[in-house]
Amino acid sequence: MMLAYRLVRLIETHSEPLAEGLLAKLQACDKCRNFQKVPSHEFRQRVYEIYHNLGEWLLSKKEEDVARRYTEIGHRRFRQGVPLSELIWAIVLTREFLLDYLKRDAVVEKPAEVFGEVEMLGMLETFFDRAIYYAALGYERAHQDAQNEEKAGHAMGR
Repeated sequence: MMLAYRLVRLIETHSEPLAEGLLAKLQACDKCRNFQKVPSHEFRQRVYEIYHNLGEWLLSKKEEDVARRYTEIGHRRFRQGVPLSELIWAIVLTREFLLDYLKRDAVVEKPAEVFGEVEMLGMLETFFDRAIYYAALGYERAHQDAQNEEKAGHAMGR
């Protein structure tokens, strides 16, 4: 668990350059073209908050907290005109970018530390899998809300 804590602290300490690097990667990604509709500062801030508070997200936050945050993000991205596939890909990129950083900059010193690294990677996978699910759920709910609003508008003779 000591290595997992050390890796989390490494990420939290470097959260600002990590958020900047991910934003640059997202802006260059052909699979996320519609993310241009999301203000850069908004995306950077969301990623920074996750990276900067990663220990809290992995160890203290409950599934309900992840659900609340990512359902809101899914809803917001729908309203901003970002396709669901691009929203999911952006979350996948966030995870991949973080894992690439850990592979590049985290040094495992002892064989026993591998178990701590595996444990942390498992927690990261669980977090990002839930983030994808709840972002998609929020997106779907926003889509349903928009359809209901459109039907209500038609029913009122608009």
